[in-house]
Amino acid sequence: MANQTLSIVIPAYNEERTIHLILNKVLAVTLRDNIQKEIILVNDCSKDGTKNAIEQYIAAHSTENIVLYNHEVNKGKGAALHTGIKKASGDYIIIQDADLEYDPKEYNVLLQPLLDGFADVVYGSRFIGGKPHRILFFWHTIGNKMLTMASNLFTNLNLTDMETCYKLFKSEIIQPIKLQEERFGFEPEVTARVSQIPNIRIYEVGISYYGRTYEEGKKIGMKDAFRALYCIIKYNIFK
Repeated sequence: MANQTLSIVIPAYNEERTIHLILNKVLAVTLRDNIQKEIILVNDCSKDGTKNAIEQYIAAHSTENIVLYNHEVNKGKGAALHTGIKKASGDYIIIQDADLEYDPKEYNVLLQPLLDGFADVVYGSRFIGGKPHRILFFWHTIGNKMLTMASNLFTNLNLTDMETCYKLFKSEIIQPIKLQEERFGFEPEVTARVSQIPNIRIYEVGISYYGRTYEEGKKIGMKDAFRALYCIIKYNIFK
């Protein structure tokens, strides 16, 4: 059996300070079953030195399978993910934020139910299990749980963390889906779209979470929560 590949899609916007750190963490991971890594970076027209930082990193790690795609205008995280997902050539696709909130060492935790033959899609939940979880914003937690509950009401899933970054898909599941949301509406949209696939097998595993404050670069805000609610209704009712 030929070696399989995990495509790691990393959207980046103004992440000059941390992009090399997350790439170091991704490269340091040894995946189970000799799975290879394909790292796909999508620079969403950053205003800082993100593009140069990535180019320098790729040049310094020329033996690694790292590719960069650049948006000529800023389109949003969802649009960057659309680009990365389309360009992925691996058997599996996982989303990795360019900041340091999620730990690549947990890729194997997410891969387990998929490789063991139980799952087609795996979500990494920040709200189950005994992994480290940085204590930050009460209302963000309430908002996340309310949006997850609203999503579950329409999808009939029992997810605990719909808004999580860590979503792992079989490529054959995610790539044919025509995703539309270009900002943070990606999360509720992809959850709705995936839930509508007949006989889909969705699993959830506990992950750690090293959240950022707004001073440290966090970008999601209240308007994104309202957009997420709109997307929950839009992509579940108007399929």
